[in-house]
Order: sequence, then C-alpha cells, then structure tokens
Amino acid sequence: MTGADQARVVAVSKSGQHRFSKRPCDQITLLAGIGIEGDAHAGVTVQHRSRVARDPTQPNLRQVHLLHTELFDEARAEGYQLAPGELGENVLTQGLDVLALSRDTLLHMGSQAVVRITASGGPALREHHGQAASQRFAEVHLRGRISVLQHPDTAAAPYRAPARAKTVPQRCPVEGPGLIAW
Repeated sequence: MTGADQARVVAVSKSGQHRFSKRPCDQITLLAGIGIEGDAHAGVTVQHRSRVARDPTQPNLRQVHLLHTELFDEARAEGYQLAPGELGENVLTQGLDVLALSRDTLLHMGSQAVVRITASGGPALREHHGQAASQRFAEVHLRGRISVLQHPDTAAAPYRAPARAKTVPQRCPVEGPGLIAW
C-alpha cells in the first residue's frame, strides 16, 4: 500500500437493483443511517436478500461496500481482469488497506462523509471469479458526498475522530473530494 498521505477514493459505484455488480458513477451521496442514495442496499433495516429472509427487522450494517484497488492488482496478477464496481463495491480505495480496518473504525471520506466499519464480507472474488478475497462493510455515520479524486495533491489535514471511536493511529488526508482519513 502507498503511504497514508496517498489514501484516496479511485471509484464509486451504485445500483438500484439487487445484483452482483454495480455501475461506476461520478459521485455518490451517503445518507446517515441509511446508506447510498439510489443503491439497492440503502435502508435502515437489512437489504441483502439472504439477511432479509432470516430477519427483515435487523439493522442494516452493510450500507456501504468497501474494497481497495490493490486487490484488483493482485487479481490481475492471477489473470483476472476486473473493473470498478464488478465485485459489488460502492467505494474503491487506493493506498488504504480496507481489510486491515477493524470493526468500529470511523473512516472519513471526502469533506463530510464518515462511515463506521461494521463487518467483514465474504469472498467476493470467489463468488465472481473463483478466488477468495474479503471486503469490508460499513454503515453511514455522517452524511456527505464522495466523488473520485481528480487532483491527488490537494492540501490535507489530519482527521480527529471522536474520543470514543476506535481509530488507526496514523495520519491521513481529509480535505477535498475522494480523500480518506481514518
């Protein structure tokens, strides 16, 4: 992974239908406690079909799907060709190992949006390409828009999480669209 000062969003995707892949777009709007506006997984209660079948009253802790682009690089080295959104992720990051983020980590994306890591996901790559790879899920903590970063050299300042939040003890940029802090 690249250094903390290089962490950024490289693609955002959503789909209004329940299907494996999502369509890349210029920006997404995160709604606190609900998820991504216009995405099939948005809602206060569970939206994933298998979880709805078990108990439709469960809270939706899988509002946002996160993957890092370095996973795509590893898959390419194994002969797989992947494009943003193909593994069902909403946010594709670069320079941030999302698999290393522990539960309850607050992840600040863009100038306003904050998500809380809630769960590890199953082997998305195995389902789609026959190889295991995990993903992270989050719920929206603070509303905001996320867009793909156009100018990675935007000035940055460290994000300060609330005292009760579990955070990774590293500094990361938070200013400008698409920059990430944790």
